[in-house]
Amino acid sequence: MLQAVCLRGLLLLLVGRQVYTNQCSKGSVNTCGECIRSGPGCAWCKDLNFTKDVKQEAARCDTYTSLKEKGCSPSGIINPKNDFTKKADKPLNAGKNPVQIQPQEIQLDLRPGMPFTFQLHFRRAQGYPVDLYYLMDLSYSMKDDLKNVKNLGNKLLEKLNGITGNARIGFGSFVDKTLLPYTDTNEAKLQRPCSDKNDPCQPAFGFQHVLSLTDDGNRFKTMVAEQHISGNLDPPEGSLDAIMQAAVCVDEIGWGNSTRLLVLATDDGFHMAGDGKLAAILEPNKETCQLVNNKYSKSNLWDYPSVGQIARKLEDHNIQPIFAVTKKMESVYTELSKLIPKSAVGVLSEDSGNVVNIIVDAYNSLTSEVIMAHEALPDYIKVKYTSNCMGGEQTSDQGKCSNVNIGQDVIFDVTVTVKKCITSHSFQIGPLGFSEKLKVNIQTRCDCECDDINQPHPHCNGHGKVVCGGCSCDQGYLGQRCECQVGQKDEASLKAQCQKDNGTECEGKGDCVCGRCQCHKTESDLSFYYGEFCECDDEHCEKYDNKQCAGHGKCKCGKCECDEGYEGAACQCAKSDEKCKIDGVVCHNRGKCVCNQCECERGYKVPACKFCSTCQRPCQESGSCVECLAFGTGPLEKSCPASCQHLEVKIVDKMIKSDCRVKDKLGCWMSFTMTEQLGFDKYFVSVLKDRECPEGPNIAAIVGGSLAAVALIGLLILLIVKAVLYASDLREWKRFEKDRKHEKTSGTNPLFQNATTTVQNPTFSGDS
Repeated sequence: MLQAVCLRGLLLLLVGRQVYTNQCSKGSVNTCGECIRSGPGCAWCKDLNFTKDVKQEAARCDTYTSLKEKGCSPSGIINPKNDFTKKADKPLNAGKNPVQIQPQEIQLDLRPGMPFTFQLHFRRAQGYPVDLYYLMDLSYSMKDDLKNVKNLGNKLLEKLNGITGNARIGFGSFVDKTLLPYTDTNEAKLQRPCSDKNDPCQPAFGFQHVLSLTDDGNRFKTMVAEQHISGNLDPPEGSLDAIMQAAVCVDEIGWGNSTRLLVLATDDGFHMAGDGKLAAILEPNKETCQLVNNKYSKSNLWDYPSVGQIARKLEDHNIQPIFAVTKKMESVYTELSKLIPKSAVGVLSEDSGNVVNIIVDAYNSLTSEVIMAHEALPDYIKVKYTSNCMGGEQTSDQGKCSNVNIGQDVIFDVTVTVKKCITSHSFQIGPLGFSEKLKVNIQTRCDCECDDINQPHPHCNGHGKVVCGGCSCDQGYLGQRCECQVGQKDEASLKAQCQKDNGTECEGKGDCVCGRCQCHKTESDLSFYYGEFCECDDEHCEKYDNKQCAGHGKCKCGKCECDEGYEGAACQCAKSDEKCKIDGVVCHNRGKCVCNQCECERGYKVPACKFCSTCQRPCQESGSCVECLAFGTGPLEKSCPASCQHLEVKIVDKMIKSDCRVKDKLGCWMSFTMTEQLGFDKYFVSVLKDRECPEGPNIAAIVGGSLAAVALIGLLILLIVKAVLYASDLREWKRFEKDRKHEKTSGTNPLFQNATTTVQNPTFSGDS
């Protein structure tokens, strides 16, 4: 057993060492700072004579153990460690105001990626103050409960003082928003919302703060005695509005440096974010104190808070809620309690007579459970917890201990990891429900501290200064030893010559010296990377049976070159095609046989590349060839043998079902079937002998019909002209007849006019 454990530890050590070695050598590291930032296990050798080969200058960056093995002196190894300083460390449970956590403030100087674990001690103090704020639902259904609460003050103080010796209580009440549909907005109902006119009743309200935290039980009794029941319409109440104001109004409530308890007594459910839309309230809750004359002034202007907002604010102000509810509401508030850390649920009796016992039991339960947590952190800072409690051994995001008694020491191991270099960051860690916190200040160690001589050094050829064993070159010089004079080109141009496709300088496997890559040794230290950009090595090819290139080939620049008789990406297969052959044909001539298995092309399926589920027969594309081969016609008539070698055509008299139906040059339908041959795009074609051709036109019928149509149209035109002339003549005749009738009536022709001049013929005598 001991040997097995030792062997396992040795393997883990070797694996961890290999991981850190890979991190330190995975990029081009030229300075001590770059080395320290490249990985949490990386160290830098500042010995001037650590290496005389300029190609191996980057070997200064490695793990501490590897550097010692390579000959670097222990005093020459720069390996910054995590550092821890306590800035405030008061003893536990000491002084007038007892301290429950230790230390109270620390400073961490961490290396990125290197976890650091410190211990945080917690001890419950005897007599630690308790502040309890009683928040009561004053809707009409809580009428009987109010009577008992009025006598609650002295009993509750007596019980709490019996436990801690230092307790204070306060009181507040709530109903709901004074808008429809939550409350009847009739003016009379707003002033007196109670159903019984004989009962004392106060106007409708959202939340009101009645009594700040006090140790005077009689004052609690007096102030609560002045309270009266109120009322609303719908069953859910404005509980979350009231909890939010009680949490954020720290000064008004009077919360002190104490265990803070908030008791919510109600017999109904609660409205939450979004319900305000029913009353046209669209502005979200802003989580700020808005008490004016001790009443919530934004009740009708802001929406109800969400459960998430309530949980966050209670945690921010270290308030532990106790939900004292009726039996019918127990399941509702149990589910709510699951969403709010450090909360408890108790079941009220019919008249709330057992509320003191509920509070005491919940207090004992909450304070005996210690949950260590931290505030929200950026992604690059991680905090984990383990503890010495039963069940706390597993690492988690919160440390948890149950059944912690007063005076009992609880130790939490807190592990902090910073993933990147930062200037500084602070956050707080503390037990939920307690106001005491540990302040953690973080800085990162990303630079080297070296005692260097600030003058030109022979190690740098007189053109630079030594910085942590490496050279910081003067302007105009480059290289590990400042041996390269820049001349016309600047440093960026020379480094660009060492980048492949604008990628990493020398692929992270070499140093750029005067514009050319000088490659590092490979991880095995047996050979060098090679290639113009150090992109090649002969140690990283595919393996088979844990053998590079299966032992049947050589690795060349990341690819296996197989020995004769072997193939495959890792040379794992003996060349053979026996299992690929069907009837002597390899993969139906539609793929390659690799490792005695078909690798099909163009969508054909293994194992034999026989079928292709997505391929379609080229009916239309083959139409011209089928026409010329089967019928000797078509556009390929003259070049048919040369153009249609991929088809073998056979004419058949009958065909049960055809695969293809294509029109030929004359417009006739050709029907044929296509069966694949071996290989691609080769088919056997069976063509139906008879084509389906459309019948030719009837010339006589067309001519006769055309002549008949012309004659008919001409006759129709004559009839129309005749009809028009007849209608015109008839109209003139009727007019003539009308004029004749008029002449007979008047005795004279209306068209006749008497002569205006009389001429006598001299040769004519009227006597003769």
